[in-house]
Amino acid sequence: RNDAGKPWVLPVVKKAESMLASDDTLNKEYLSMGGLQSFTDAAMRLVLGENSAVMLEDRAVALQSLSGTGALYIAFQFIRQFYPGCKDILVSDPSWGNHKLMIDRMEGINYVKYTYYNPKTMMVDLDAMCADLEKATEGSVVLLHACAHNPTGIDPSLEEWRKIADVCKRRKLFPLFDIAYQGYVSGNFDEDASAIRLFAELGFEMLICQSFAKIMGLYAERIGNVTFVGKTAEIAHKCLSQMKIIVRSIYSNPPAHGARVASICLNNREMRMEWEECVKKMHARIRNMRTCLHTALKTANVPGNWDHILTQNGMFSYTGLTKSQCELLIEKHHIYLLKTGRISMCGLTADNCKYVANAILDVVQNAKEN
Repeated sequence: RNDAGKPWVLPVVKKAESMLASDDTLNKEYLSMGGLQSFTDAAMRLVLGENSAVMLEDRAVALQSLSGTGALYIAFQFIRQFYPGCKDILVSDPSWGNHKLMIDRMEGINYVKYTYYNPKTMMVDLDAMCADLEKATEGSVVLLHACAHNPTGIDPSLEEWRKIADVCKRRKLFPLFDIAYQGYVSGNFDEDASAIRLFAELGFEMLICQSFAKIMGLYAERIGNVTFVGKTAEIAHKCLSQMKIIVRSIYSNPPAHGARVASICLNNREMRMEWEECVKKMHARIRNMRTCLHTALKTANVPGNWDHILTQNGMFSYTGLTKSQCELLIEKHHIYLLKTGRISMCGLTADNCKYVANAILDVVQNAKEN
């Protein structure tokens, strides 16, 4: 969103759509089950790296999905059908609500939480996380947020990711990465994909689920990508074939328009550079809103330490507000957030930060805890 709180259509997306509108060679025929290959290949390069060994060795394959949610659904169905012996999918506590919603509907698969967030330090509880993963059933799937953890906005450092990878390797856990905010943490696509690339370098087989809703503003187009990295090219392509069958059974093939837009932005050098600048602008606005809210909270003398607003990453902030405080924010001040205390930084503007800070002051002082 822009600083007026309105949805921002990226200028590069408008340009891509104009190019498509004037291209008389395009038609409305179905895409294949796997989607638009120029998009899926570019999406893989974005997350794995331009010179990725797994891509050069043909061990990474991908298909287009209905945004990140669709990518996850295909991944979960693939795991349920073709990963024998897996009974548990390990998910961070807390995590995005849709993870549980989907996994709970998978017959024979258990949703199992692992410790991630320490509410006292407002940091990743790495020791507790690794201890939980050590106790996991061998061969379980572990769902990992690659960057801009949703909802906490707190990510492991690269060194901490190495420790997590060591545990996964030792316990033979299968990584499933969810990456919806690549570029939102650092403003740099390569840096934000460092955890995934580390696991690839260490030889893991894994699934990677990408969304282009946020990073291209293509919410309505439902553009995502699911990548499988296998031990061999033969394994990878056999798995891709099975994932295509899953797609066939659900929606046959994905939509073309958004994939064509994304493909232009990813593959056209000039458009790619413009898109990267757009992502940097979105990243900068989120950082500015964090600073704006933090300053407003301090100016209003809201009790407590609010430095975590600055240290968290991505679109969301885990404020630390209680359920009762959140309910009062909603009912009295019409500030809408999850009752876990998660707020969207994108909903803030330079004009409303002061109002939000004063409302938080009110609920911190006056909310009655149940």
